[in-house]
Amino acid sequence: MKLAETCVKYPVFTVMLIAFLVTLGVFSYRGLAVDLFPKADPATVNVEVRLPGATPEEVVTGVVLPLEDAISSVSGIDEITVYSFEGFADITCTFVLERDIEGAAQDIREKVAGAIDRLPRDTLPPIITKLDPQSDPIMTLLVSGPMSRRELTEIADKQVRRAIQAVDGVGSVDLNGGQGRQIRVLLDAQKLTSHNFTVLDVRSALQRENIEAPGGRMITGPQELGLRTLGRVTSAEQFGEIVIGTRGGTPVRIRDVAQVEDGAQELRTWSALFRKGTAAQDVVAIQVLRQSGANTVRVADDVRSKLTELRAQLPPGVQLQVVHDISDFIKASVHSLIEHLIFGSILASMVVWLFIRNWRAVLIAAVAIPASIIATFTLMRGMDFSLNNITLLALTLAVGIVIDDAIIVLENIFRFMEEKGRDRVRAAIEATKEIGLAVMATTLSLVIIFLPIAFMTGYARKYVNSFGWTMAMAILVSLLVAFTLTPMMSSRFLKLGGAEKKAHSEGFLHSVEVLYLRMLHWSLAHRRAIILICLATFLSTFGFYHLVGRDWIPADDQSELISSYTLPEGTSLEKTTNLAKDIAEHVIALPEVALVQSYTHGPTNHAHFFIVLVPRSERSRSHTQMATAVRGILSTYRNMTYNVRLPSVLGGEIYFPIAAVIRGPELTQLAEISKKAAGRMMNYPELVDVNPSLNLNTPELQVKVDRQRAADIGVRMTDVSDAVRLFYSGEDEITRFKEGSEQYPVTMQLLPEQRDNPDVLARMMVPSTKLGQVRLENVATIGRGAGPASLQRYNREFQVSVYANVASGYPLDLAAAHTVQSIKEVGLPAGYSYLFSGQVKVLEETTWNLLLAMLLASIFMYMVLAAQFESFTYPFIIMLTLPLSVPFALFSLWITGRALSLWSALGMFLLLGIVKKNGILQVDYTNRLRAEGMPARDAIIEANRVRLRPILMTTLSIIAGLIPVAIGIGAGSEQRASIAVTIIGGQTLCLLLTLLVVPVAYSYLAEFEAVPWTEWAARLVGRARSSVRPFDND
Repeated sequence: MKLAETCVKYPVFTVMLIAFLVTLGVFSYRGLAVDLFPKADPATVNVEVRLPGATPEEVVTGVVLPLEDAISSVSGIDEITVYSFEGFADITCTFVLERDIEGAAQDIREKVAGAIDRLPRDTLPPIITKLDPQSDPIMTLLVSGPMSRRELTEIADKQVRRAIQAVDGVGSVDLNGGQGRQIRVLLDAQKLTSHNFTVLDVRSALQRENIEAPGGRMITGPQELGLRTLGRVTSAEQFGEIVIGTRGGTPVRIRDVAQVEDGAQELRTWSALFRKGTAAQDVVAIQVLRQSGANTVRVADDVRSKLTELRAQLPPGVQLQVVHDISDFIKASVHSLIEHLIFGSILASMVVWLFIRNWRAVLIAAVAIPASIIATFTLMRGMDFSLNNITLLALTLAVGIVIDDAIIVLENIFRFMEEKGRDRVRAAIEATKEIGLAVMATTLSLVIIFLPIAFMTGYARKYVNSFGWTMAMAILVSLLVAFTLTPMMSSRFLKLGGAEKKAHSEGFLHSVEVLYLRMLHWSLAHRRAIILICLATFLSTFGFYHLVGRDWIPADDQSELISSYTLPEGTSLEKTTNLAKDIAEHVIALPEVALVQSYTHGPTNHAHFFIVLVPRSERSRSHTQMATAVRGILSTYRNMTYNVRLPSVLGGEIYFPIAAVIRGPELTQLAEISKKAAGRMMNYPELVDVNPSLNLNTPELQVKVDRQRAADIGVRMTDVSDAVRLFYSGEDEITRFKEGSEQYPVTMQLLPEQRDNPDVLARMMVPSTKLGQVRLENVATIGRGAGPASLQRYNREFQVSVYANVASGYPLDLAAAHTVQSIKEVGLPAGYSYLFSGQVKVLEETTWNLLLAMLLASIFMYMVLAAQFESFTYPFIIMLTLPLSVPFALFSLWITGRALSLWSALGMFLLLGIVKKNGILQVDYTNRLRAEGMPARDAIIEANRVRLRPILMTTLSIIAGLIPVAIGIGAGSEQRASIAVTIIGGQTLCLLLTLLVVPVAYSYLAEFEAVPWTEWAARLVGRARSSVRPFDND
């Protein structure tokens, strides 16, 4: 090989070549971002629209349908998911992964702007953000102090929320448990009636008497002046002085029919912090969500920097604490992988010493590891990869592989010096030349398996793409090192002493060699037995596949749990919060729980818990066991549904492990189907926290207007609707009160003591064009009814989601199969369908992509090997090792209680490229010996004897490099261990069969080549027997 000879002759050139690659890598490393996973979240744009006082059905009809029509024409949309609640709707547009977030957001803005004219007149301007509102927050902050909730809210909103919102990459900053300042006009229905005014008159008065508007301009000589009408109320008390109208010549002011309060908005959310040994503390919670595609660690670091500035500006006694920061886990996980990489490198290098007992050889081989890993950082920087679990895991797995090429070359150089007596310079050149073809074949056939990544789509490509490129670069650099630096250093520094010779001739390796040769002779004499054993091993694949089950990416132990519960519809906020406090007290009493944050957000019958566990090293129970313990506490409470979930890789409630979406035209039918399906799902032990999303039984007080009667006396439907909403909702922003640079909402509502009396509603006055005013009971009936608290739509159809978690110890695919079975047992009428979203959808997509990739990888490997060996048949012998590794890998997962997840599937994918290395070394040297004239049987035995040492060394180096990952120490290591278990198990357990089946298969091929085809044809019909049988004992 000319390259090796050149590098031996020109050592300075060789050092500078590798140093150049390492230098680029060092400087590239400094610019790599840190994240948990690659940028795999799709472009997600959220449109939030508010229509105060509207029911979920009215929101869908008036707001959602026009916007769906407009948005659906945007290119690249994968899903449109709508959540409609009382008074507002969340429309989440999820694009295909390839869609650019900026372009997607701009297209949505244009379409929404074009549809605004078709929305109801009271609709507030839509808010468009580049985030998924269902995703989990990356940070949670708590503001507390010795002051009122209103004052804390002012601080949290003005000083903290606004500052954080300005940080680059922050998508939204939400407040929970706050009560902002609000000017509240509390109406007295009896006084309004006695003065002959309606609530609409009060609204008009507030709006017309509190304005500030431009009035054009005035030119006075050489000067131009702007005109502005200053009609704003300057103090909260002045709102009471606004004149509604006159009665009998006497002005009636707002203070005559209402109380005006400069206070806080009505409490509709609540948040509290629970710690051991201290009383519950009311807090204002601030949840930070990142923009779609933003780097989590960078955003969290920038937010923390901002918090340092903010703490110095807070009033005395006010505390701003961080109770959740996902970047802490990400950094710990990345640090853990870096440690695994370093320890794996040391262990892989030690393998060389175990076999060769030469420290110089260890150093020569070990140089390949840092050179290959560091040089790979250049590619990662160029392709905008981050340091994350996928790329760092690829580098950790590459540790044992990148040293392989150097080991093979070094071992052959060592053998030339040891057995053939060559000096180190000649040995370096001749040994590298002899082994060059085999090394190139092993490396290129391994790199080629990553080419099918180009044919993947969706999440599979996003995750595997960076994994493949990172590994391929590291392996290719290791090939360059093996052909340049390894022979050069061997020619300068390698020395052979007596200890090495003695270790080889009398040590453990010699005993292994003797035992292996005995087994090889037996195998060649009983070839059919070996073939039958291999066939039985392969057939066991199907059994083990069903035993292990499939999963997506199991949740890492982040020392956090997320829980929520839902009480019957119509439950008051007070009852919900009281129950939340009781549950939180029980949860915080668990010894493994550090703190609990409880909060309400949205419907008053729904509460959430964010549970922080003590570090994993300080507790005996895992996060899944703690989830079961919390679930046990919740199960003691009646008349509520609940769930306890682990933080998801994909994030948010929308990515529950089980999220079955049932679609159809009728809401009543959807509710019935989902309820029955959920009931059947509860019968399966692997499905827990089963909960359908649609409930049509929210209690309502319904105002049913007699259209004919209303028309006869001149009462308009819009006036009735507005009057009822203004009396009871309290959410309409009538006008704004300006104080300095700040503005506060002015709202209207009945006095608290009058709100709970249906008779007050019946006697409410509404405008009449013919009679002036009439009571509501004259044109409408008031009665109890029920309706949905929320509605969901998916891709422009009504839907109901049935959510569930998977119980500990069960695979995701089994839970999904029983969910499907439950839905089919219920039966779907014509026009109804179901599908899975979230993790099951991603699992199915990833499974098919990986199967396609494995098929293409096998084809590409055959092509590379055929080209390398210039033969159509020898690659088949080498690739016999592939199907033998799969059952052993599955067996390793089964015996360790792991499912076939993305991690283990990647291990299986990589295993296909690794295990055939042994076969290449065996076949290549056997061919070389036969080409020199050695008989086939002798060549097989001698080639396998000679290649035993490098095969054992490369196999053990890969295993040694993976031991730190397999042990599973450090943040996030529990789930990463499955990829190491897959490779170690598959590589180790199939090693013996590989060492035996390749020689046996080669012997059959040699026999086939030695017999003319005519004699084979005769033998097939039983008319002749071959006179040439190299392996007579079969």
